[in-house]
Amino acid sequence: MSIEVFRDAYGVPHLRAADSRELARAQGLVTARDRAWQLEVERHRAQGTTAAFLGAAETGWDTFARQARLADTARRCRDRLDPETAAWLRAYVDGVNEGLADGARRAPEFAATGLEPGHWEPWTPLAVWLSTHILFAGFPTKLWRDRVARRLGEEWTELFATDGPGTAGSNGWVVSGARTASGAAIVAGDPHRFIEAPGVYQQIRLSCPEYDVMGLAVPGVPGLAHFGHTGRVAWAITNAMADYQDLYHERLRRLPDGRVEALGPDGWEAATAHTESVHVRDLSEPVAIEVIETARGPVIIGADGGPTTGAGALGTGDPEEGPDGEGAEGLQGGDVDGEGAEWEAVSLRYPPRVTGELGFSVLPALLRARRVDDVDRVLDRWVEPVNVVQAADVDGGLLHRVAGYVPVRDRAHQLRVVPAWEAGHGWEPEARAMPRAEVDGYAVMANARGLAAPLGVEFAPPHRAERIAALLDGSTSWTPAATAAVHTDTDNPSARRLLDALRKTGDDGLSPAALSVRDRLLGWDRRMAADSTDAGLYAAVRGAVVRRMAGHEAFAELREPAPCPALFQPWLALGPRVAFALETLLVSGPVPAGDVERIVREALEEVGAEVAAGRIPPAWGVTHRLAPWQALPDEDDDQWPGLGGDHDCVLSTSSVPGFTDRSARASAARYVWDLADRDRSLWVVPFGASGVAGDPHHRDQLPLWLRGELAPVTTDWNHLTKETA
Repeated sequence: MSIEVFRDAYGVPHLRAADSRELARAQGLVTARDRAWQLEVERHRAQGTTAAFLGAAETGWDTFARQARLADTARRCRDRLDPETAAWLRAYVDGVNEGLADGARRAPEFAATGLEPGHWEPWTPLAVWLSTHILFAGFPTKLWRDRVARRLGEEWTELFATDGPGTAGSNGWVVSGARTASGAAIVAGDPHRFIEAPGVYQQIRLSCPEYDVMGLAVPGVPGLAHFGHTGRVAWAITNAMADYQDLYHERLRRLPDGRVEALGPDGWEAATAHTESVHVRDLSEPVAIEVIETARGPVIIGADGGPTTGAGALGTGDPEEGPDGEGAEGLQGGDVDGEGAEWEAVSLRYPPRVTGELGFSVLPALLRARRVDDVDRVLDRWVEPVNVVQAADVDGGLLHRVAGYVPVRDRAHQLRVVPAWEAGHGWEPEARAMPRAEVDGYAVMANARGLAAPLGVEFAPPHRAERIAALLDGSTSWTPAATAAVHTDTDNPSARRLLDALRKTGDDGLSPAALSVRDRLLGWDRRMAADSTDAGLYAAVRGAVVRRMAGHEAFAELREPAPCPALFQPWLALGPRVAFALETLLVSGPVPAGDVERIVREALEEVGAEVAAGRIPPAWGVTHRLAPWQALPDEDDDQWPGLGGDHDCVLSTSSVPGFTDRSARASAARYVWDLADRDRSLWVVPFGASGVAGDPHHRDQLPLWLRGELAPVTTDWNHLTKETA
């Protein structure tokens, strides 16, 4: 036996090989054949070369990827791998390179863009992992908090501290054998991410004499980093919402000979600088960018050199403050000591760049795990992203812990951009200890405060975690099929605050149409079902409240666009921040209570007038439609279906209330791992096993996913179809 490829009824690849390296090669080979376009897009994103075939819209990402030194960091991390992991990783890359040409011939996107399949390097999977997760910790939120503190006041720094537009909304839970029908544990959940087509998770099975593991892989990365079931132990993760990346205000100057220096705690010090060219489709000349790195890290804002355009260039500072004041953003261009042009910038410090470690030695070790203790031990080496992990084994072992690298430093780093020239803003040599907790019957992880609370600032509201716990409390005889129903719960607890505000409006002064809208919503069951017209009506009123709240004079200083790269604008736009923090803003914040009541009444009148005119808000799923990210978008946008759920439902399908009902974030996969019998496990992804348009398995799981159903896991080789090619 060299490599054997089998498929189940949904085209999911089940791979067998003689040893672990040959199996890694098989995983790379099959992934390249099934998802060549996706792999090449991810490779180019990691290298900062997507604009060359996708066009000018990708220039911002390419600039960031290069200035953040993602590819160079991946090379560093690869060079520090132990020989065994490096060889295993190289086998995967060899498989990708072996299969790319065949996969590209099947994928029409290559011809449409003129892209030729390229060559993967031994470090490419690490670069793909970095580019996929570099924004997971939401470091641009620190730019937002800086902006809020300086424009609204320090007391409002954490006013908008909620699950922001760049973070995940994942669910996960482990149920002990004491609460299942079989007496064995169940691990279940669903990662909520920005939905991509093809999907970010790949169902796959990896089998060799050492192990036989099924799970969800990240295309372009070997193994099963996040979700896996070996038959004896299963694991899953959610985003811990930890804060482990820092931003520094930098003061830079260019010397007469072209060298760049940065102002550090001990004075001016050398920074590295070079120029790179970003090629852009349909542009005759490449875009030149400067890549600068200080002792803190790579410069990701303001690296283009020369004086700034004046005070407040980054939208977060006081124009009167300099390196001896409390702010950094307003640093002026010009001479300070006659040495040359000076300007301000922002640098990013992130663990893999500092330590040269990503934690990839964990990946092959996870595949060999047999007990919870094995999973626990290997995860001590994990680095990025920082995750909450749950695991269970057939012997009754249970695990609930955080895994990853969070530096020890002053709390100011977690809140704001800190001045590079001030002492006391370094990282301690050792990382923080990772929290863990015992599992008593069950444990839930849903990005809320709890286990990871000491490690972060902004977490998801507790609604999903509390709702899952309430549902799990409802039975002591859970089965995989019953557990799957938890995924699709559409109760929206976050609606309570707005409904309370509606209840307080009273009858005086409201038109009959507004009263009718209010009374209908007060009788609503809070279910964000796709076919619910009440949910559609609620969304219309909520949107009107959000728009008015964002337009209140209290937020006038935050409305103008922040002068930062477009890539970071989703974190810096006022509208989405108000939308996600509406629960808080209805009861506290700079908008007076009387104005809040007025805003709610005006929103009722607005929607009431629409209803009276015959423009009745449709059922929620009519406007709340899936909006997946595609590197090369389909022309037929109407093909994407309507969804149930909402941001704070267990069925977390996020839109931006007040601005769009389209859902760009939803469940990227659903899984139920049964420790009594792996064949009773269940899984589903939004689209399918193949990334090739027209393939029978391109989107054959979408109907299941929409109905909240899961596909059976098949592990009996006799029930699989062997590929002969």
